[in-house]
Amino acid sequence: MNDDTTAEFSTNARQLLDFIDQSPSPWHAGSSIASRLLAAGFRRLEEGEVWTLEAGDRAFVVRGDSSVVAFLVGEGALAETGFRIVGAHTDSPGLRVKPRGAHAESSMLRLGVEVYGGPILATFADRDLSLAGRVGVRTEAGVDIRLVGFPDALVRLPNLAIHMNRDVNKDGLKFNKQTELPLLLAVADEVPAEERLRALLAERAGCEPKDVLSWELSVFDTQPGAFWGPQREFIADSQLDNLASCHAGLSALLQAFDSEAVAVAAFFDHEEIGSESHKGADGALLPDVLERIALALGLDRVRYKQALARSFLISADMAHAYQPNFPQFYEPQHKVFVNAGPVVKTNACGRYATDVAAAARIIRLCEEAGVPYQQYVHRTDLACGSTIGPMTAARLGIPAADIGNPMWAMHSIRESAGVRDHTHMIHLLRRFFSGGA
Repeated sequence: MNDDTTAEFSTNARQLLDFIDQSPSPWHAGSSIASRLLAAGFRRLEEGEVWTLEAGDRAFVVRGDSSVVAFLVGEGALAETGFRIVGAHTDSPGLRVKPRGAHAESSMLRLGVEVYGGPILATFADRDLSLAGRVGVRTEAGVDIRLVGFPDALVRLPNLAIHMNRDVNKDGLKFNKQTELPLLLAVADEVPAEERLRALLAERAGCEPKDVLSWELSVFDTQPGAFWGPQREFIADSQLDNLASCHAGLSALLQAFDSEAVAVAAFFDHEEIGSESHKGADGALLPDVLERIALALGLDRVRYKQALARSFLISADMAHAYQPNFPQFYEPQHKVFVNAGPVVKTNACGRYATDVAAAARIIRLCEEAGVPYQQYVHRTDLACGSTIGPMTAARLGIPAADIGNPMWAMHSIRESAGVRDHTHMIHLLRRFFSGGA
């Protein structure tokens, strides 16, 4: 391995960690993606306006602040070349503050939270936590939605001392979701709890407390991403699942050149809770955008369907790397390893979208891009998770493959992955966008 390659691995991993640290909520992730697209010369389109497009155009759409579909119009006839789509998701499992979550309890001000998706709750204990999200603000013109965030530690979930929980190392750390997950914010005083939270949000939103109408707030870990290992060969951060795939897809699109097809990178919110929403992968967002692209390029409905018939989707989501402390949870013949390349994921019951033709296409793309690859099957006696792949393929009627980079501790507040794998994924997706396989 030459020095240039090693430097590229490190540079791409550093940029990934920076992207994650700038995206503490899915709404911030949407903003981060949009900012990078604008800086690269992409034009923001509004769904309520008429679109005009031609070959070479670069544009994107944002829905609900946290879902983004970006695309590059290729030089070929769309009906003949189709769409090349990479899909990923901007949300991660965690905790969300309830609308009236602030309350006083035994001289402490607490924030009640709901569990979003399937996080490993024990990993939230004793971390330097804070809040980030968006706030609905009353203005003279109506309502304005503003991003807010508290970069420094603001709240905490203290563990119970072992003297009061003697069996914690035997039985594991468990929280009652209703009574034991509220976060500690401050010592209670004469000011009502909700007024104190509203004042904090108003300061960040640049408005008066009385004008704060509503909020959506994610709990996040303030510890920045880091390299680890004797050769800095690993990374650790929150939200690697699935902001790592978002960053790889975005990087690949920004580096795509000489594409004949329309290259599309779609970043969806709500994957962790089923994707069934107006901006989720099981909603109308992607079909709407693809049809609007076709119409703006002059295609009728028949030729749009021809374009779909020549299209392909890569669902990019993270994969379960082998952890040697827990060998009993892995399929022995399908272990995948950190820093050994992207993973092709298959499941006989359709939890992943990959079939034989899709797997062959991904393997060929890896060969063309000079990227190592691995193949993953979930252990047969364990329930398998799923991705946006099957639902998006079904909604559009196009073939798809599920791939992802290997990682440890998926859904922990502090996940780990390999430095090399991120660059390999960028190269693979770039090759796909640029017409490979």
